[in-house]
Amino acid sequence: MKRLARLAPTAFAVFVFTSFGAAAAPPDIQLQPDTSKLRTSKLPGFAIAMQKCAICHSADYVSYQPPGMNQMQWTAEMAKMQNTYGAPISDTEVKQIGAYLAVAYGSAKADDPAIVAASAAEPVAPAPSSAPAPSPGAKVDVQALLANNACLSCHGLTQKIVGPGYHEVAEKYKSDPQAQNRLEASIRVGGSGKWGSVPMPPFAALKPDEVKALAAFVLKQ
Repeated sequence: MKRLARLAPTAFAVFVFTSFGAAAAPPDIQLQPDTSKLRTSKLPGFAIAMQKCAICHSADYVSYQPPGMNQMQWTAEMAKMQNTYGAPISDTEVKQIGAYLAVAYGSAKADDPAIVAASAAEPVAPAPSSAPAPSPGAKVDVQALLANNACLSCHGLTQKIVGPGYHEVAEKYKSDPQAQNRLEASIRVGGSGKWGSVPMPPFAALKPDEVKALAAFVLKQ
C-alpha cells in the first residue's frame, strides 16, 4: 500500500506531462490553394492590381468590401492601403486602381470622363535640355525595384518569408543554363506550384531591362 502511495505522484506527473505535452503540439494546418482572380479589364488599373495588390492579399478581399462602392470610395480605399498599410503604389496608381475597381465591381463605365481621367498614365516631366538622354544600357537600380514592388515583403535574401529566399532560388538554378530566362518568365507572368501553393503575382508592368536585372540579382545571391 505504501509502495502504491509512493508511485501515485510519479504516475500523476507522467499523466500530466503526457496530456499537456500532446496538447502543446502545434496543429498541422493545410491551406487550400488560392484560386480567386480579379475581374479582367483593359483599364491600366487591372494590371497594376494584379501586380501589386496580390502581393499582400487574395483577390477575394475585394468581395469583402460593401457592395455598390463608387469611384471615390474605391479610390479612398486604395489611398488607405497606400498610407496606412504601406502598399507600394504611387498616387497615380491609387487613382488607376480605384477607377478599375469602380468599373469592374461597381456601376461605373470605362468611358466615364472621371474614369478616363483617373486611368491616364502618370505624366513624365521633360528632362532638362542639358541633361543627356539615358542610354539603352543604363544601369537599373535594383534596390529601388525591390522597394517599389515590395519584393522583400515576400522574399528574404537568405530566408523564406512568403516565398523562398533568393539564395534558395539561386541554389536551385545554379546548374541550369536557362536559369536567367526561367526567372525572367516567372517574374513577368507569376505562377504557383514551384515553391508551394502560394501564388506569385505577375509583374507584367516592369520593363524588359528591369526584369532582366531582377533575375540576375536573384541568381547572384
